[in-house]
Amino acid sequence: MTWWDMLVPLLAAAVQSGTPILFATLGEIFTERAGVLNLGVEGVMLAGALAGFLTSMWSGSPVLGFAAGGFFGAGLAGIHGLVCIAFSGNQVVSGLALTILGIGLADYLGTPFIGQSAPGFVPVPIPGLSEIPAVGAILFRQDPLVYVSYAVPPLMWLFFRNTRWGLRLRSVGEYPHAAAAAGLNVSAFRWAGVLVGGFLCGLGGAYLSLAYTHLWTSGLSAGRGWIAVALVIFAFWHPGRAVLGAYFFGGVMAFQFRLQATGTHIPSSLLLMLPYALTILVLVFSSWRGRGDRAPAFLGVNAEPAE
Repeated sequence: MTWWDMLVPLLAAAVQSGTPILFATLGEIFTERAGVLNLGVEGVMLAGALAGFLTSMWSGSPVLGFAAGGFFGAGLAGIHGLVCIAFSGNQVVSGLALTILGIGLADYLGTPFIGQSAPGFVPVPIPGLSEIPAVGAILFRQDPLVYVSYAVPPLMWLFFRNTRWGLRLRSVGEYPHAAAAAGLNVSAFRWAGVLVGGFLCGLGGAYLSLAYTHLWTSGLSAGRGWIAVALVIFAFWHPGRAVLGAYFFGGVMAFQFRLQATGTHIPSSLLLMLPYALTILVLVFSSWRGRGDRAPAFLGVNAEPAE
């Protein structure tokens, strides 16, 4: 077996492992573009994973389960919106509380279902494209949800760059007072950012239980929500860069699992630590490069209600 024969499966695994991170990162980008900081991504993902799993198990439809994960994520994010937009609460504290709430709900409600399986998504090769050497095996022999994730970043890029609503949402995150003076409903756009972002984070969680594992286990998100929050900074709040970051971290996760499977002498605890250590390095590098300066100007700052 050549090095290329080993690399192609690893890259294919990177795409699959990076897909839930990609959904969550895109969701957080959408929320932060509206000027709202949501640190509850980990909790929203885990709750979405449980909602998707239970819906699929009870209904027999993984498509319905995937949608349920997204809507449950939006509902949980709505609590964050209520605290921060309606009541002008501290966004950092609210986000951390949302993480604790999501993890607690998933642990409490999901404990009876640990180890059980549910109908999920399996790889569906795309005729023709899947036969392309190397690229076909990496990109076009995946499950349908991966193909859905291919479409989201360019659509989001077009939305923010070329649509009236996208430009308005960005203006709310950059200059909410000017947006209000121009007649925009700042609260409504921030609500849209929170709910759509929560929906995408919930989809990322549902992917974990319906396509990545096909079963429920405690702590299924395993810190991916925190990685997504860090990747927003790494990606410059740009959907295209988020794809590269998500697949990179997905590759790191897939690589450490494969190393463990080969029986390496490296302690498993060190291998499990690798993705999160890289997350810290990414944050340090981004700060050193000044990427934090590219954040929306009013990110994390509650907009003053109209007089």
